[in-house]
Parts: sequence; structure tokens; C-alpha cells
Amino acid sequence: MITLLAKIFIQNKNNQILEAQREKYGILCSVVGVFFNILLFTGKFFAGLISGSIAITADAFNNLSDAGSSIITLIGFKLSSQKPDSDHPFGHGRYEYISGLLVSIAIILMAYELFKTSLTKIFKPEEIIASPLIICILIVSILIKFYMAFYNARVGKAISSQTMKATALDSLSDTIATSAVLLCTLISLFFHLNLDGYFGIIVALLIFYTGINAAKETITPLLGQPPSQDFVDHIEQIVLSHPEVLAIHDLIVHDYGPGNIMISLHAEVPADGNILELHDVIDIIEHELRTTLKCVAVIHMDPIMNSDAYVMELKEFTLRTIQEIEPTLSLHDFRIVKGQTHTNLIFDLLVPYKFPMNDKELEKLVFQKINEKDSKLFTVIEIDKSYA
Repeated sequence: MITLLAKIFIQNKNNQILEAQREKYGILCSVVGVFFNILLFTGKFFAGLISGSIAITADAFNNLSDAGSSIITLIGFKLSSQKPDSDHPFGHGRYEYISGLLVSIAIILMAYELFKTSLTKIFKPEEIIASPLIICILIVSILIKFYMAFYNARVGKAISSQTMKATALDSLSDTIATSAVLLCTLISLFFHLNLDGYFGIIVALLIFYTGINAAKETITPLLGQPPSQDFVDHIEQIVLSHPEVLAIHDLIVHDYGPGNIMISLHAEVPADGNILELHDVIDIIEHELRTTLKCVAVIHMDPIMNSDAYVMELKEFTLRTIQEIEPTLSLHDFRIVKGQTHTNLIFDLLVPYKFPMNDKELEKLVFQKINEKDSKLFTVIEIDKSYA
């Protein structure tokens, strides 16, 4: 259905979701979501009135809240697609994360209300009337929700939308919840057991769990999360494909929402190279990153003395020494300053976030280890952390 509607309204001839069509797909899925959820609310509310089941009625209002969530998603896509302006030079892409968070909050609130109502039904149970019509409505609801989970997940992955992925999780949770309601109805029909309130609580807990997971998926990019390993590997592949670049470090990816990404990194280049030629290479790499990964790239050149045998020997010695402390430690920006009485080894030390020592203790330990091996070597260390 979504593919057919996309061909009609988006005119996607190659059946591929392009960046320029991202907003249109988001709006289309949101409108379809509103239609389906209102349809499901109407059917389940009617079934709930006939049967007197709190689980069915609560599931109906859950679908009504989903319709509201789809409207929030639609608004989020419209706001996030606005072009950058003087007040928001990095664009408005994070509106999509905010709308996803609002959807998550709506899911959690609905779970809370359902839990309260179901708890009341346990202590004050009411007779449930089950019929083939009610069972058919629930089965159709499960099939529709499963389809919604499928198309939201597929489109969400294609356009890299956390909001769509959150909506897909919600639809999958609704599928499970309605299946539980169907099971409760069948038990009532064939075994004459009233488990309405208990199944209502199960449904509420499933919805609550989905809401928490969806909230995590949207809060994490708002707070600032590391880029995916695939994205990092792609950056390294592009940069290191140029032989003038020896290595890269201090990679930082700033995510301002889908389609609004900034990259900064340090590229190590030979210190004895032609600075004008190297600068031209860096410009070419920045342009390649911008066109290939659709992001703004800023690269800082770090000159490395890779042709000086003594410097390289000291670098290898220093690396071996620090990895005796912890194999995951690494260094970059290594250089030396010779003096009459001692030599300073100057470098950045890359330390894992969960390293047991604090920075001062580690600096002191590294200094001691190197100085014990050669009393004429001193260290000047800058502690560094990874952002990727």
C-alpha cells in the first residue's frame, strides 16, 4: 500500500527513497498512520462497548493515542525539513528527534492509564460478552498493526528516521498487546474465565516497555551519541585512500538531525612534505566527504616526522611502554624536543572512558615507566578521549 501511494503522490519511479523525498515519505507514512489508527479505534471501541471488556476498550484508546502520535510525527517532519536560517544555522533536523520523544511520552502515559484501569477491573470484574464479530475485529486489528510495524520500520531504516523507528516499535507492541487481548477474549468465550483485568495489565506493561525503549532511541541522539562504526569506517576509507595522509585521529561527528551532520578530524601528514600540495589534498578530501557522505567536513593537518629514524624509534618505545600499562592505550601527535640534559616526549594519550585511573595518576605512571627505562626522557602528555 505504501509503495503504491508513494508511486502516486511521490512519483518514485525507481522505487528508491532519495534524500530529497525524505520529508514526503515521512508525511505519507504519518497520514496513513492517522487513517489506520482512527479505523482501529472505531472498530475496537465498538467491540469494547459490545463485550464490556476493559482490555479491548483500553486497546482502542491506545490506537487513538497512536493517531495523535502520528500527527505529532507529521508536524515533526514538516518542522525538521525547514532550511537553515540565521537563528538555526545547523538546520532544524533535531525537531524530528523531539517529535519522536513526544510520541514516546504519549505511549508511556497511555500505558499508565491502562494499568490503572486494568487494576480496578481485577478488584471489580465485569462480565465479558465475546462473539465471532469481536474476534474478527481483533484479528483484523492485529494484521493491520503488523503491517504498520513493517512499513514504518522499512521506511524508517531507508530514511534514517528515529521517529519512524519509534513508531514501528509502537506498532509492533500494539500487535502483541492486541494478541493478548484476543487471547483473553478467547479464554472468556471457551472457558468462561474473566481475566480481563490481568490481561489489561500485561498489555499496559508491554506498551510501557515499548515507550521506554522508544524514548531511549530519541533521547540518545539529542544528548549526543557516537557515530555508527559503519559511518566511521566510511570516513576512514575516504580519508586514508589518499596516500599523503598517514593516519587520522580526533574524529568528531556532530549530528544536528538527519541530513545535517558536521565532521571534524585531524589528518597526519609528512612534516617534510610540500605544505601547499598537502593543503590541496586536504581540500579535495573535505570536498569528497561532503559530496559522498552529505556532510560538512573540517580537517586539521598534523605534521608528523615519519622520516626521522630517531623520532620513530622513540615513538615505538613510548607506545610499547604505555601498552605495558594497558593494551588499549594509544597515542598520537608524537614529537620530541631535545635539550642538553633531557629530551621531552610530547604526545596525546588516548584513554578509554572506563579506564580505572584518573588522568593525573595515569600521567604520573607513564612518566615514571618511561623515566625508569631512560632517565633522560621526560613526558609531556595531553589526555585525550575518543568521540567516535
